Amino acid sequence: MVQRSRDFCRAALLCWHWLPAADEEQQDVAADVLLMVSELVTNACLHAPGGPRELRLRWNGLRLRAEVSDASPVPPRFRPRSDQGRPSGYGLQVVDRLARAWGSVPEGGGKAVWMEVASPIDHHVRTVGAGPRS
Repeated sequence: MVQRSRDFCRAALLCWHWLPAADEEQQDVAADVLLMVSELVTNACLHAPGGPRELRLRWNGLRLRAEVSDASPVPPRFRPRSDQGRPSGYGLQVVDRLARAWGSVPEGGGKAVWMEVASPIDHHVRTVGAGPRS
């Protein structure tokens, strides 16, 4: 399930010309998106009955939003600090550090967990086009 979700996300990034990346920043943002989608889908696999229902990706030219819906109404929460010795369970912390914003909303008896990142393409275009005029 996680690999299929990453493949779907990678295909969307290719269609939207995030990949192949024009520069290192764009490559880093695309890699971050793939990682965060993996984390959201993994959390649904581990914590929601039946796993994820749907992965939705939306890009409006300025931001990308990924949503993973599942059947659990329980909102995601950070792992307690006392569990720091365990090798897993840090997915939400990864999303919290890499995403511009994230959260969850009730949906159809369950929830949708979402994250957003700014478009590296928009930043790249503005940077390239911001030179002095003659």
